[in-house]
Amino acid sequence: MAKKIKKIFHLYAYQKVILSYFITFSACVWTLYPIMYKILNYPPGTVDTQFQIDYGGLTYSAQFLLLYVFVTALFILYQRYFLFKKIANWEKSDGSNSKYSIDEVRNTLLTAPTKFYLLQIIIPFIAITIGLGMPVVKHEVESSGITVAVLWVSIFTFNATISYVFSKNLFKPILIKTFKENNLVVKHSKLSNNMMLLLLPLLIAGLFFTVIVSYSRLVNVRGNDIYKYYKNELSYLFDENVSYSEDELTSKLESIHFLNSTDTYFIIDSNKNITTSNNVPLTDFFQKYIFELSDQYDGRAYEHYAVNTQGYIKHIIVNGNNYIIGIQFPITGENALFYIITTFIVLFGIISFLVWYYSSSLSDQIKIIVNGLNDINSQNNKEFKKIPIVSDDELGELTVAFNKIQDLTKHNIQQIHDNQESLMEKERLASLGQLIGGIAHNLKTPIMSISGAAEGLTDLVKEYELSVGNPNVTIEDHHEIAKDMLTWISKIKTHTEYMSDVITAVKGQAVTLSAEEDITFTIGELLKRVNILMKHELKNAIIYLNISMKADENTVVHGDVNNLVQVINNMISNSIQAYNGKTEQNIDLIVEKIDNTIVISVKDYGPGIPKNVQDKLFREMITTKGKNGTGLGLYMSYSTIRAHFNGNITLESSKGKGTTFNIILPL
Repeated sequence: MAKKIKKIFHLYAYQKVILSYFITFSACVWTLYPIMYKILNYPPGTVDTQFQIDYGGLTYSAQFLLLYVFVTALFILYQRYFLFKKIANWEKSDGSNSKYSIDEVRNTLLTAPTKFYLLQIIIPFIAITIGLGMPVVKHEVESSGITVAVLWVSIFTFNATISYVFSKNLFKPILIKTFKENNLVVKHSKLSNNMMLLLLPLLIAGLFFTVIVSYSRLVNVRGNDIYKYYKNELSYLFDENVSYSEDELTSKLESIHFLNSTDTYFIIDSNKNITTSNNVPLTDFFQKYIFELSDQYDGRAYEHYAVNTQGYIKHIIVNGNNYIIGIQFPITGENALFYIITTFIVLFGIISFLVWYYSSSLSDQIKIIVNGLNDINSQNNKEFKKIPIVSDDELGELTVAFNKIQDLTKHNIQQIHDNQESLMEKERLASLGQLIGGIAHNLKTPIMSISGAAEGLTDLVKEYELSVGNPNVTIEDHHEIAKDMLTWISKIKTHTEYMSDVITAVKGQAVTLSAEEDITFTIGELLKRVNILMKHELKNAIIYLNISMKADENTVVHGDVNNLVQVINNMISNSIQAYNGKTEQNIDLIVEKIDNTIVISVKDYGPGIPKNVQDKLFREMITTKGKNGTGLGLYMSYSTIRAHFNGNITLESSKGKGTTFNIILPL
């Protein structure tokens, strides 16, 4: 029987598995070889050049070859002398003189592909850890380290999948033959586990590889844009044929508008002394690149291998001496890629569940649920037909849950509508929490003024008491004292009225929503509350709110003033955020009467809203203020105006010119 098995192959099965691994791995690796340094955005002129030898000791090709030989030899030796040892002994002895039984060989044939598959995914992490000390991956071990690891692990995972498939097919004839000789009963593994084992790593590796390549191209494009920007800035500010003083040099460099707070300028004098704006010295690699290669690439400089920090330099004359000036800029945030990878790790868990679910569904029982779903689809969700429970496992539980979901669907949809008011109330309280700082600020000034007035009155009372019976105090003196007292009392009254207004406005925002209460308010009252509640935020941002009243402030509007105040405040906050921290900017709040409607417009002069975002603002529950938002969002603002005022919100936005939101309320 063993001779017949041997005739099937020109090589032993285990040799074919090793050969298939070697071929596929070599193909994968040498496909990666010419593009890896491009994906990692290696600085031009530093790959396989004297520059790389001087800095790292080995060229990119030599480093890549060493890593390839090391990993290939490691896996082939492991396959031959450990993993396939029993199979090799059994095949070479024709199965007759093997020191291993058929049962041992069969168990090895059944488990070896899986073991080798897992090892090809696990061992690369060890190899990469060792390789971190090599110049090919010598970098800041953060985002760039993740990039290198993902590239290599993706290649190993892809190759592991191919090896797994090949080894399964190559060992199948032996398993068939040996099964006829010995009717061995083996413990079967779950199909869902096998599917997850095969598909998940391949899927995740593919996703990671796609993300890395996309990230690399994004970095490349963004790097070009930033480089061109600073090149234009320095070319505009400095003329290579003009000699500048050191004061002029510093003044011009400090006038540059940096795209990011981490961007810095540096100055290299004729003696190669380096001064940086953040007092952080330039790295040796960056300096070496500036002096040796940057002139070949139009003044562009690079921080390191696989590190997304670059720079632009320009030669100028300062006091008759040759100087080099430049801007160093990181292209992405320090943890940008880390956050992307973290997101995919979370997605890995979700995808794992989905793969398990669909792989487990490869049975006849799942057809029942499929038919049930088809029945629901044919009824257009007007009628719900329960699916019969035909199993006592997870599929049965899934069927029970599915039927319950059907029963609760209509109820849940209705409950979503019912909960809208509750959601608005929670959002209002969240907004109220943001107003606490402003409230404290608004009340502090009048309280201190009242305290000062009280002291002033106390002094006047004492003065008046001493004047009683004093023949030197005239009637005019008594009138003067009384006049001063009335002045202080008037100031106290003014401040207490202001405090009352603040408390009333805040109280209104904290009151629970009333479902169908028919209430009214005036435009004057509305603007008064908006001004009180937004005063602190506007003052902190150094933004000016210009109120233009083109309607009678006594115009009556039907609805809850607190709802409208919250919507307008949300839009003003959005406008503040639109300036991205710029101060001394303007926001226009315009109120005008058009026919039988009141139109309240909130207008800023920021960068505008992209067209693709505009289409989503009123259809999705999103906030336009990022992490600083209350969560109300324009979606909820739109819902509030439509539901509680029977009104509408429109949007006008132009790139670079600003955005205007128009709240239209019927009278």
